[in-house]
Amino acid sequence: MSKPILHDPLRDSSAASDPRQAEAPARPRCPAGQEMARVLKTQPLRLAADPSSGAIAYWKHDALHDVVRPMVDHVVMSYPAGSQQRLERRTGRVASIGTARSGVVTIIPAGSTSRWDIHQSLHVVQLYLPHATLARVAGEADTAAPGDLLERTGHPDPITSRLLLSAADALEGSAALDALFRQQLTDLLATRLLSAHAGVPATVQATVGGLAPTALRRVIERLRSDSDADVSLGALAAEAGLSRFHFCRAFKESTGLSPHAWLRQHRLEQAMNMLRDTDASVVSIAAALGYSSQTAFAAAFRKLTGETPSDWRRRLR
Repeated sequence: MSKPILHDPLRDSSAASDPRQAEAPARPRCPAGQEMARVLKTQPLRLAADPSSGAIAYWKHDALHDVVRPMVDHVVMSYPAGSQQRLERRTGRVASIGTARSGVVTIIPAGSTSRWDIHQSLHVVQLYLPHATLARVAGEADTAAPGDLLERTGHPDPITSRLLLSAADALEGSAALDALFRQQLTDLLATRLLSAHAGVPATVQATVGGLAPTALRRVIERLRSDSDADVSLGALAAEAGLSRFHFCRAFKESTGLSPHAWLRQHRLEQAMNMLRDTDASVVSIAAALGYSSQTAFAAAFRKLTGETPSDWRRRLR
């Protein structure tokens, strides 16, 4: 939980006269990933970006004592299990402390600048959310246009924390599945931020009813097409003639599964058919289904069935 720090007139005065802080608001806003790399003095261990949604980065960085300059994106942070680190943040004359731990989030709104002091190394997952994405989700959800997000420092929010951490997990190893999963998660995160971390909490209108039969058939045909087809969330929603926000809810209402879960199940069924009915190698099956490697395919198959593809094939034969 964020806690106010008592003001120290000497420290406040020196902070106000610090040229870095005085000049920061006048500087152009930096891309969030670029600014984080400068401040953290390293590169992310993993980074996945989507032009239509934003980017998710997993970092391990050393102690930090620096000013984070204004960024073009909202930055939302969550911390893996086992984290327990003090956070100190000063924005102008307002200061707060928090603890980086599982189940909390930290938010740096787009355009803000603040002084950070973190005294030990830390693992952190960061979402770089363009304000345009937040505005799109607000419009699709029929809510008021969002203002700036609220600053948060170690703020308890297990829902947002869990969503962000799941988006940063090692995924399927399939470009189509991974991208679709991140697009869904980013929209869910934007919806959550609007309801819990905006100046005026947004009320998201519930979607009633599923997809029309014709629209559902077109979407399923696209999902069943070859691995080179565009199965992004935007393409699927356009096929149904809906916004991304309403498409996801209508698709789940019709099928009982999210678009990502449906596609993952379909790919598993394809893999089982090829393993059972053909003599194709596991390597060639992985490539045919769009996996980056045999190892990634085997890990995804085992996650869903409890067996490796080779063991599953031997057992059936």
